[in-house]
Amino acid sequence: MNELDSLVESARESFARSATPAELENAKAQFLGKSGRLTELMKGMAQLSPEEKKTRGAAINVAKQAVEALLAARRQALADAELERQLKAEALDVTLPGRRQGRGGLHPVSLTLERIEGIFGSMGFDVADGPEIETDWFNFTALNTPEDHPARSMHDTFYVEGGTSEAPHLLRTHTSPMQVRYAVQHVKKYRHLIDAGQPMPEIRVIAPGRTYRVDSDATHSPMFHQCEGLWLGENVSFKDLKVVFTDFCRTFFERDDLVLRFRPSFFPFTEPSAEIDIQFQSGPLAGRWLEVSGSGQVHPNVVRNFGLDPERYIGFAFGSGIERLAMLRYGVGDLRLFYENDLRFLQQFNR
Repeated sequence: MNELDSLVESARESFARSATPAELENAKAQFLGKSGRLTELMKGMAQLSPEEKKTRGAAINVAKQAVEALLAARRQALADAELERQLKAEALDVTLPGRRQGRGGLHPVSLTLERIEGIFGSMGFDVADGPEIETDWFNFTALNTPEDHPARSMHDTFYVEGGTSEAPHLLRTHTSPMQVRYAVQHVKKYRHLIDAGQPMPEIRVIAPGRTYRVDSDATHSPMFHQCEGLWLGENVSFKDLKVVFTDFCRTFFERDDLVLRFRPSFFPFTEPSAEIDIQFQSGPLAGRWLEVSGSGQVHPNVVRNFGLDPERYIGFAFGSGIERLAMLRYGVGDLRLFYENDLRFLQQFNR
C-alpha cells in the first residue's frame, strides 16, 4: 500500500469515528483543510520535474476524489441517522383516539327567537326589524301613551344623547315602535287602494328584538328580548287573537293539552286589554297559571296614527318576553343565567 492509499484509508477510519457533523468537519480539516495532508502533498509538487508533476498530480487527484467521496458518504449517513432519530422522537400513535373538535351552538334566546319566527311565519306573519334607538314619538306618543305615564320617566327608560327636549331619543322599551313603522309603510304602499275604497291587504307582522328598561333582578334584566305582534284588517276580532295565540303556545311548548286564559288588564295602546296566562297539565309546573303575554284590541288612536280609519280597520296586538318563554320551555329558574356566559350552562343547548 503506497502513501496515497494509506492516506485514503486513514481518512476512511477518521470519518467513520466522527459521530457528529462537527467532528466530521474537524476530521475533514486534517485531510482537505489549508494545512491538511492532501494539501501539503499538493504543495510539495512544486519541487518536482514537469514529467513527475503530471504523474504525481494525477495520483493525488484520484486520492482527493476518494477522500471527498468518503466525506460525502459519511455526511449523508449522519444526516440519515439524525432524521431517523427525529422521526422516532416525533412518532405518533395512530391508534390513539383523536381530539374532538369543540362545536358551538346558538344561544337559548336565539333558539327561542328562531322558533317563534318559524311558528308565526307559518301563519303568514312577516318579521320586521328596526332601530333600537327610538324617538319618543314612535316609542310612546304613537302608541297612545300619555305624557304623564310613568314609563316615560328616567326611572323606567334609558334616554340617550340626540334629539330635542320635545322629541328626545331613547333606547326602545318594547318592540311595538316597529309595528308602527311597519304599519305606516304598509299604509303608504297601499294608499291608492284605501283612497279608492278598495280593500287593503291585511297587516300581519311580528317584531322580535332587544329592548331596554331600568330594571334588574332574577326575573328582569336591563336588556331583554321581546316579540310583539300585530294583525290589522277590516274583519279581525278578539276571537282571532285567542285562536292565533292558543295555536302558537301549543306549538311552541309542544303541548296539545295547554290551557290558556285571558285576564282583563290595561295597556295604553290596546282597548280592551288582557294578560295571557297558560297552565300546563303535567310536568313540574302542572296546575300553576303562568303569565306569558300582554295583548288586546288595537286602540283607535293607535290605528289613526297608522294613517287608517279606526271605524273601518280593527285588529289585535300582543307582546311576549322571549326570555320568559325560554325560561318556561327549558325550565330555567333565573333569567340572569342567560347572560353570565357560563359555558357549562350554555352548552346544554347545543344541538
